[in-house]
Amino acid sequence: MSRAATSLFLLAALLFFFALGGHQLQGSTEARVAGIAMEMHLDNDWVTPRLFGEPFLEKPPLSLWLDAGAMRVFGVSPWAVRLASAVAGLLSVMLLYGMLRRFERPKMVAWTAGILLATMASYWSNVRGVGEDALLALGVATALLAFFQAQRAPTLGNSLLFVVGIAIATLSKGVLGLAMPGVVIFAYLLADNLMDKRLKIADWLRPGLLTMVGLIPLLIWLVILFQHGGAQAVKEVLLTNSVGRFSGSFVEAGHYEPFYYYLAKLPEAFLPWNILVYLGLWHFRKQLKANRYLLFFSLWIVAQFVMLTLASSKRTVYLMSMTPAAAVIAAEYASVLFERLKQYESGNGFVGRIARQRQTLAVGVLTLVIGSYLAAAQWALPHADKKLSFLPLSAEIQTLQTAGHQVALFEANERVGGATVFYTQQVLKGLDTEVQLRDFLAASPSHVVVMAGDSEPAAPLKVLKTMMVGRQAYYFVGY
Repeated sequence: MSRAATSLFLLAALLFFFALGGHQLQGSTEARVAGIAMEMHLDNDWVTPRLFGEPFLEKPPLSLWLDAGAMRVFGVSPWAVRLASAVAGLLSVMLLYGMLRRFERPKMVAWTAGILLATMASYWSNVRGVGEDALLALGVATALLAFFQAQRAPTLGNSLLFVVGIAIATLSKGVLGLAMPGVVIFAYLLADNLMDKRLKIADWLRPGLLTMVGLIPLLIWLVILFQHGGAQAVKEVLLTNSVGRFSGSFVEAGHYEPFYYYLAKLPEAFLPWNILVYLGLWHFRKQLKANRYLLFFSLWIVAQFVMLTLASSKRTVYLMSMTPAAAVIAAEYASVLFERLKQYESGNGFVGRIARQRQTLAVGVLTLVIGSYLAAAQWALPHADKKLSFLPLSAEIQTLQTAGHQVALFEANERVGGATVFYTQQVLKGLDTEVQLRDFLAASPSHVVVMAGDSEPAAPLKVLKTMMVGRQAYYFVGY
């Protein structure tokens, strides 16, 4: 690799892997996904993801396969189940750099785009967490960058790269993994054909046919899933958890927000470089007709934003697939600003001093941002374990089990269910009704139930111990 590529690789690796296992599972997504991966690791069922022993078919299992595989190779730890996301983030950064160089962009612009992507707060935090979103972003970026390069120079290599991207995206997030690159490709081809005033059939057919090839791995898994769980299991993956989330018919999924939700999130979507992104989109708006490169990355942001806005289920993490395009627009606009500052180098005023020291200032800002992330990884996130970690709760469960108690969870949500499976490496008994609760406790004086509540359980339940995770109280109760 060139010196620029090597330095980008080392900086991105430092950002994504430094103290990666220094804190415990935090948040509902990490706990849930780690728990499902642990069950896959324990029961050796690589077809049907399960949580608390029940099928959990919200998404295809690529991230779970990688997480469970990492636990088998490296042992059970938060670091192991975060490894796939961190590697996906590093690959995305280097892919963006490499493809921009193939697009004949200057080395500094490509390097800047890569480091801006690695240091976007939302991207950095999600790449360092357990989940499928980093893999989705990698798949979407791979497919879209390969598509645009194929528009310039259609080769077998570009076609294979596109197929790999579609396979990763759809095996990570199902229908959404198809829609995120698809909406951008549709918007770009439509704009390109309209501006050239002719229909380019081959340009439409090529990505369509390659997409069908890229869907083969997902289809293979769905066929095997059908053999294990029937049509209902396949329907749950493709319709209930995909179309249902978009249309709002899958009520249990939650995350319903008003149509302006993402507009309200725009000021923080690409921090700390968001101002470069938005000013860049505005600055380049008049060049889009003549510059297909800028048109493509602008449409990447706009088309995905519109699609996500139309969906009923909304979360800020869904914006992650837009971050590579945002990094490119920000890097291109930063290059414009640097060139403009050159005009003031001979000045004696404040602007002149800024212009002469622009490289030093840029390095200083970047160093401050990277240093802040490393400090957060080393101290802030581990400190948050004191309030957010389920490890003490899980350790108390294991202590009771060692003393001869049988422990069950009452009305456990995905967060506590996943975390306890991960840390105890076993599936605890789940109780869903008051009758089951009473029967379980009455069966033996050694039985203990863990239950969440806003207030202490009333008699005849006897509270043996109370533990806090965040603002939620968990009670260990018996008779």
